[in-house]
Amino acid sequence: MSTEIVHPTIQDGWFREINHMWPGQAMTLKVEKVLHHEKSLYQDVLIFKSTDYGNVLVLDNVIQCTERDEFSYQEMITHLAMNSHPNPKKVLVIGGGDGGVLREVVKHECVEEAILCDIDEAVIRLSKQFLPHMAAGFEHPKTTVHVGDGFKFLEDYKNTFDVIITDSSDPDGPAEALFQKSYFELLNAALKEGGVITTQGSENQWLHLKLITELKKSCREVFPTVEYAYTTIPTYPSGQIGFMVCSKDANRDVSKPLRSLPEDEENKRYRYYNSKIHEASFVLPNFAKLALA
Repeated sequence: MSTEIVHPTIQDGWFREINHMWPGQAMTLKVEKVLHHEKSLYQDVLIFKSTDYGNVLVLDNVIQCTERDEFSYQEMITHLAMNSHPNPKKVLVIGGGDGGVLREVVKHECVEEAILCDIDEAVIRLSKQFLPHMAAGFEHPKTTVHVGDGFKFLEDYKNTFDVIITDSSDPDGPAEALFQKSYFELLNAALKEGGVITTQGSENQWLHLKLITELKKSCREVFPTVEYAYTTIPTYPSGQIGFMVCSKDANRDVSKPLRSLPEDEENKRYRYYNSKIHEASFVLPNFAKLALA
């Protein structure tokens, strides 16, 4: 006889995301059914079916993705980097165990190899089971998956990758090291000349402007080209998340895509990203623009 799965974040049929990183506010989603809960070696992993956002992946009580809106994050963190490089052949994804970034990377025909390194096998295993549309990239013939510490993985690679995408959880817990200058130095060393990175850029202009400013400063000490862009996504804090986009090429303008598709092709390939939104995503409101200048 199966027993109903209970979780401290779910009360009266609602999931509540309450976290010190966004004080005084919370995200709530109505739960249809809790599908899975386990404590992995690294984090608390919860998956539930919501009434309006499909299946939801939650790590350490923080929403990572929902089936309804994940594409706005996955497409932007991927294609801002991929289309800022003239010919990305070898691509590394650090984190991203749900498979969404990998799915977007292999849409680029120029890619010859896409490697994913995530520390938590549970996220990969459960995403394949409960988020199959996102995890489709794992089945692609150009994909290689490595379960392990991204920091340690990078130490073995020098001058190897055209693009590296860091799709991490928040800088609070297992992913904290992925927001520090020493990590960006490893990324820089692992990139070929003219290489590009994107990294989850400390959440949100409304909530984390100090964090974003510090992150941009750290990136600037390592990369000659550093810009901040953002996307809209309803289930992340205050409906927004940003990215640092950096290049080893001092003359590269990452806010202008080097490669783009005809509009009808973009409409078929992407649900959120297009070449105009690529440029627009770097246009910041004055309070953020001045803080990050």
